[in-house]
Amino acid sequence: MDNTAYNPADYKSDQPVRWCPGCGDHAILNSLHKAMATIGVAPHMTAVISGIGCSSRLPYYMNTYGFHTIHGRAAAIATGFKVANPEMTVWQISGDGDGLAIGGNHFIHAVRRNIDINMLLLNNKIYGLTKGQYSPTSARGFVSKTSPYGTTEDPFIPAELVFGARGNFFARSIDVELQISQEVLTAAARHKGTSVVEILQNCVIYNNGIHNFITDREHRAERTIHLVDGQKMLFGKNNERGIVRDGFLLKAVELGTDGYTIDDVLTHDARCQSNFLHQQLAMMDGTDLPLAIGVIRDVEAPVYNEELDRQVEEVKAAHGFDSLRSMIMAGETWEVK
Repeated sequence: MDNTAYNPADYKSDQPVRWCPGCGDHAILNSLHKAMATIGVAPHMTAVISGIGCSSRLPYYMNTYGFHTIHGRAAAIATGFKVANPEMTVWQISGDGDGLAIGGNHFIHAVRRNIDINMLLLNNKIYGLTKGQYSPTSARGFVSKTSPYGTTEDPFIPAELVFGARGNFFARSIDVELQISQEVLTAAARHKGTSVVEILQNCVIYNNGIHNFITDREHRAERTIHLVDGQKMLFGKNNERGIVRDGFLLKAVELGTDGYTIDDVLTHDARCQSNFLHQQLAMMDGTDLPLAIGVIRDVEAPVYNEELDRQVEEVKAAHGFDSLRSMIMAGETWEVK
C-alpha cells in the first residue's frame, strides 16, 4: 500500500458496462470500486480474475490487471498468479455456477490451501448467461429450463463448503446492501489468506425476486442480522430481538419477554479459532433464524504462498541451490551420446 489517496473512479475502466439494467452485478461492481479505494492498493498492483458467466465480465470494468479466463478455472489461475506475483492483490470473481459446479473442486482446494486471494461468489441461484438453467445453489423443486418439473437435488450452501474446507474467512452480503458489501470486501482484502465473500444478487431476467424473502424493505430488518465483531447479535427494526444459546443450538428471542435481557444475547467473535459457532451463524437462512450478513469468520492461519516462499528459501540455503538448473543437476545425471 502506498500513500496515494485513491477514489473509486481510479478503478473504473472506460468500457461500457454490459449487464442487464437492474442486475445486481451493477451494485456489486460499485461496491468493489469503493472498497478498493478504501483499501488503497494501487490499480497497477491489483489483478481481477474471473471465469465464465455474467459476473465474470467484471474484469472488463476494472482499471486494473484483469483476466477473463475459462469456465470454472478462475481459482486455479488466481492461485498461479498469486504464487508467481506475491506482491499483487488478487481478486477472483465467480458466479454460483462457475464457482461451485465446474469450478467446485478448485474452489474448495483454494480455500483449503489458504492462498492469499479474495474470492467473490455472486449467488443468484441460476445460470444467467446460458439463459436460465438451474445451478448448484438452486433449491430443491426449483423450476427452470433444465428442470421443468422441479429439481430433484439439494443445493450447495456456499458457507458449508467453505467451513468443510477449513476456511478461515467467510462473509456474506446482499446486492442491495451497498454499505455492508463495501465493509465485507474491505475486510476480505485485509485478511491474509483465502477470503470468501458470498453476495446474494438478483437476476432480473431469469430469476427475478429470488431473494425477495430477505431483501424486501418491509421484512429485511426481521429476516437478516448484521454481524459485527465485538458487538451483540441484535436485529429487528429497533434491535429488539437477539440471538441466544439454546443448548447446542441458537434461538432468536425478543428482549424483555420470557426473562431474556441484553445480557443473554451472544456477542459476535469473528476471530474465535473454533468454527463451531461460525458455522451455525452462517447456516441461518432467514426463516426461524435471520440470515447472517457481515463478516462471520476472520481467523489468522498459515498462508500458502508465504509458506511456499519460505520453504523454497530454506531448501536453497540448505543445499546451496541458486537456480532451478542447479537443483536439477544436483541429483543423479547422465549424458546421452
